[in-house]
Formats: sequence, C-alpha cells, structure tokens
Amino acid sequence: MTDRKLIENATDAMKKSYAPYSRFPVGAALECEDGSVFTGCKIENAALECTLCAERSAIAAAVSGGHRSFKRIAIYAETGSYCFPCGTCRQVLWEFSPDIEVLCVRADGRYVSYPLRVLLPEAFGKELMD
Repeated sequence: MTDRKLIENATDAMKKSYAPYSRFPVGAALECEDGSVFTGCKIENAALECTLCAERSAIAAAVSGGHRSFKRIAIYAETGSYCFPCGTCRQVLWEFSPDIEVLCVRADGRYVSYPLRVLLPEAFGKELMD
C-alpha cells in the first residue's frame, strides 16, 4: 500500500471521530505486516481520561482481528501542524512493533515519517520484564 492510500484511510477514519469536547478529531490507519489495514478514530468521553485515541482504536481493531505485528501507521488531523502520537500511544505501539514507521500528517496532506524508535527513545518494553 502506498503512503498516500494509507493517509487516505486515516483521513476517512478521522471523519468518524467523536470529539465534542476538544473539537480535535483524529484518524489513524494501521498497516499490519501481512498488508491488512485497520483504522481507528478518536473517541472522547466527558470523563476525559476515558478518551480513546485514534491510534489505540486502530490497534484494538487489529488485535481483535488477530494481528500482533505492524508495519506502518498514518495519523491525520485537520491541523496545520503534523499530527504526532501522544506518549501513551507511542508506548502501546512499542508493545507490538518497536520498528513501526509512523507517518504524521497535516491537513494539507504533507507528512513526515519517523521510526517509532526515534519518537520513543529509551522505551520501556517487555524485554525489561525478564
């Protein structure tokens, strides 16, 4: 799948967001190692700590579908800045795929791409639990 197609999937997912409090809808498209793609959208809650980010929504869909290894994720929001994953989402991505490529997209379609290892240096991972 091309970067543009993955970004298009993230953009479509953003349109399904439920973000009445922040008015900051976000969409994500997660490509699994086998080429399957799962999308997720931000789902807010009046108890803000219960909010589910788009990235974790996509991960939950993929894991529910039996996938555990991810290749790339595109994250889109209608903002003039690149949409980076929050710290919690970075940590959850790390749990499954430390080598995932993260595409951070702006409203104008421009994007930057980083390996998760750059966005989450010195990550806490399962290898530390041994």
